[in-house]
Amino acid sequence: MLDQQLRLLVDRRVPAAPRLTPAGERILAAASTLFYEQGIRTVGVDAIAAAADVTKKTLYDRFGSKDRLIAAYLEERDRTWHRFLDDQLAERKPATPEAMILALFAALTDWLAGSRNGCGFINASVELAAPDHPAMPVIVGQKQWLRAEFEAQARAAGFTDPGELADRLLLLHEGALVSYRVAAMTSAPEVAARAAADLLAAWPR
Repeated sequence: MLDQQLRLLVDRRVPAAPRLTPAGERILAAASTLFYEQGIRTVGVDAIAAAADVTKKTLYDRFGSKDRLIAAYLEERDRTWHRFLDDQLAERKPATPEAMILALFAALTDWLAGSRNGCGFINASVELAAPDHPAMPVIVGQKQWLRAEFEAQARAAGFTDPGELADRLLLLHEGALVSYRVAAMTSAPEVAARAAADLLAAWPR
C-alpha cells in the first residue's frame, strides 16, 4: 500500500474491500455512520435498513447477520484508516524510524480532527464483550499491527529493548484515544505526540 521508501515495516494484512451490490454498499455506509455515531448495540437492523432504503431481508441476504455487518463496518474502517495513514506518510515523508514513529502519532491528531466519538475500534471493543464475536479479530488485529510497527521501527532505530519501547508507545497512543473520547481531552493526541518524542529522546540505544 505504501512505497517502500517510506519505511512501514509490518505487513498490515488489511482485507480487500468486498464486492457489494449497490444495496450492499448503501447498507454498509448506513451501518458505518449509525454504528459510529450512535453505538453498535443501540442501533438495530430496522434503523439500518431504513437508512439504506432496503428491506431487512435484503440486509440479511447481503451480510447474513448484524454481527457480520458489524465486522464489515470495522473492516471498512480499518481500510479507511490505512488509506488515510498512507496519505499522511506520503505527505510527511518520514526519513528515519524515529520520524516514522512520530508520524504515526501526528497522523492520529489529524484523524481525530473534528471527530466527536474517538476510536471506533475501542468503542466497539467495549460494546462487544464476547471474545468470539466475528468483529473481535478485526479490532485486535488493528491494535496488534500498530504495536508491531512500533516495535519494528524501534528495532530499526537501534533502540535497546524495542518490545518494551513499543509497549510504552502503544499505551501513549491508545491512552490518547481514550482520553479524547472519555475525558473530552481534545488536546490528547498532541500531548501523546510530545510524550512520545520525549520518550524516544531519552530511550537508550
